[in-house]
Amino acid sequence: MKRLIFIRHGKAEDDSPEISDIERSLTLRGKVISRLTARKLVEKEKHLGIILSSPAFRALETALIFAGEYGINADNVIINSNLYYKMSLRNLPAILSGINEDIEVVTLFGHNPSFTQVAKNLSKEGCDFIPKCGVVCISFNITKWSEIGRNIGKMEYFLKPENIL
Repeated sequence: MKRLIFIRHGKAEDDSPEISDIERSLTLRGKVISRLTARKLVEKEKHLGIILSSPAFRALETALIFAGEYGINADNVIINSNLYYKMSLRNLPAILSGINEDIEVVTLFGHNPSFTQVAKNLSKEGCDFIPKCGVVCISFNITKWSEIGRNIGKMEYFLKPENIL
């Protein structure tokens, strides 16, 4: 059994000509909601497995907040540029290609619309729009990460910040 956990970054600063999109940080509210959501996830998940984050600062900040709530060292958060530049169902095998088959859980921190689209395509049930700091867990009855495919996953849960606050 393999599981993917998709976590969309928290609320970020507005677009600005002064900084690039990849440099945008979480707002104070984004940080607070990320921490509250992480604490709720700790109640559901014993561990996050391998943590992969987009290099965008807002996604990395969110990943570090979640890692902190789990007592995971920041050095264990792996930056994967494909989560920012090339996240799609087609590119998911490349993103997961280096993951050891002994690992059962991979947690991804990234962005919409790609996270919603990929989760929707993987799950038999589909997936609603993932809000900022939303968490979707999809399980797969497979033994190898390379076996993940369209419509073979089962949505285990969907945490939305508005239901946590």
